[in-house]
Amino acid sequence: MKCIVSQTEHCVSNGSRVPHADRKARAEGLAVRFGENLVRCRRRADLSQEELGVRASLHRTEIGLLENGRRVARIDTLIQLAGAMSIAPEELLEGLHWNPGDTANGSFAIAHLPEPPRRRGSS
Repeated sequence: MKCIVSQTEHCVSNGSRVPHADRKARAEGLAVRFGENLVRCRRRADLSQEELGVRASLHRTEIGLLENGRRVARIDTLIQLAGAMSIAPEELLEGLHWNPGDTANGSFAIAHLPEPPRRRGSS
């Protein structure tokens, strides 16, 4: 497949083009959901960002960027984080799914987490 890619479009396997802005928006949605999962798992493990960073051999600011959805984790980072919290990597990917395309392009599906119960006395 021959494909010339401009700054605003990316080539996909069937030769069609996906606007760069659409890909960026999807990546941001994935990063936000991954960050929500990371925060939930880190808190369940009773770790601070600093403690998780040390255990995962990552800087605390990297943990913050991931949790805030400002960065997408690479596969090695995913494995480091999961190992540092003694969880399966799929826990960090909860709610992130790929819907394969049939005659159209596939797409990501991001499930939304239910709201956590409110603590007594909080408003």
